Amino acid sequence: MQLAIIGTGYVGLVTGTCFAETGNNVMCIDIDENKVNKLKQGKTPIYEPGLEVLLERNIKENRLQFTTDINTGISGAKVIFLALPTPPGKDGSADLQYVLDVAAALSKIITTYTVIVNKSTVPVGTAEKVHAVLSQHLDPSLFDVVSNPEFLREGVAVEDFLKPDRIVIGTESEKAKKVMDELYQPYIRQGNPIYFMDPRSSEMTKYAANSYLAMRISFMNEMANLCERAGANVDWVRIGMGSDSRIGKRFLFPGIGYGGSCFPKDVKALAFTAQEMDYDYAIINTVMQVNDRQKLILGQKVRNYFGSDLSTFKFALWGLAFKPETDDIRDAPALDLINELLAAGASVTVFDPEAMENVKQIFGNKIQYAESQYAALTDAHALIVVTEWSEFRNPDFDRIATALVHPCIFDGRNVYSLEKMNELGFYYESIGRKTIHKHVHDTLAMPQNEIIRERGTLD
Repeated sequence: MQLAIIGTGYVGLVTGTCFAETGNNVMCIDIDENKVNKLKQGKTPIYEPGLEVLLERNIKENRLQFTTDINTGISGAKVIFLALPTPPGKDGSADLQYVLDVAAALSKIITTYTVIVNKSTVPVGTAEKVHAVLSQHLDPSLFDVVSNPEFLREGVAVEDFLKPDRIVIGTESEKAKKVMDELYQPYIRQGNPIYFMDPRSSEMTKYAANSYLAMRISFMNEMANLCERAGANVDWVRIGMGSDSRIGKRFLFPGIGYGGSCFPKDVKALAFTAQEMDYDYAIINTVMQVNDRQKLILGQKVRNYFGSDLSTFKFALWGLAFKPETDDIRDAPALDLINELLAAGASVTVFDPEAMENVKQIFGNKIQYAESQYAALTDAHALIVVTEWSEFRNPDFDRIATALVHPCIFDGRNVYSLEKMNELGFYYESIGRKTIHKHVHDTLAMPQNEIIRERGTLD
């Protein structure tokens, strides 16, 4: 099938590449000429495992092409996907300017029946708005507007697209339904369903799913904070809860708040929709409040230990992306933590396998960027683990202890076991678990050579 994808951001690029992988001819359209030229060379602007291999293969097979010309891009397309930004406003509302502007442009150049698909995450009623804009210059018999929200997890987006849990399609047109069913048949061979529903229900489904998952995360973060005060271990609480088949094991890991391109934006948008409809969605409002507060937890732990004035201290941060296997730093907890530390006068050195270039765009030379995870530790007073990349899970702890001024670790993702930290003699604080402080009493007041003796590295 001939497809056009308008927008080559995260969703658009993954969507276009994965559709090409199953034999479709796909033209991706973007106004950014520099990005398009790089994509033509097989260079992806985002880090997503597995994507670059598929990108190169489908470009080589001429199934995947890129252009800045919308007229050329949609020529012959049976289906046009709108994968455009819908950035949140200050009030949480989704900005539909890009979606509606493109719809207006399409209304003047479509000449044969075409299915227009909203792939972007959009508020309830957007399909109707797009239909209205298209109808200003286009006979309604020449198009149908479909809602088809994406459910892609960054870091495993290619797998999610090729082997989806489910596909949600919002349309009341039998003609459009037939086209979309044919397009998605290669992705449901293992029996996963396509759910056809009305467009408003489809649009709401995406917000409901992401907001529910955000709520689970916030619930466990609150539970972790309570566990610390009660002397309980949130790891055991999580395991005990998750073994209940009614609850399940996923999205129960406590930490320092959710981030990324979806959860923060979608929760805010759902809250705005509720407000528009004069409904007090109390749970969703609380989820946002809890998450904002949770992002400050780790910084508070650091200040509780070192004092409110951090001007004589240096900290090493491992992890900047909002989650592993991505370079996405949108609403990442690391950004809040860095701002906190800098405001308290601290020096900060960071390392992340993929996200450092993006962080440089925000902080510039206000912080230092290490070439490796261990290089970040040099002369630091503590290690702060912010993102649970795999390479951080089983590090050389002797090397960490030797490099740090103080054997201190603040773990925002509960990566390390309490038993291991106690055995190795680190001061160790995590989320929802007891503090380990073996062998670190009063080290802040010790001369450097005494600290080294305390760690057992001198005769």
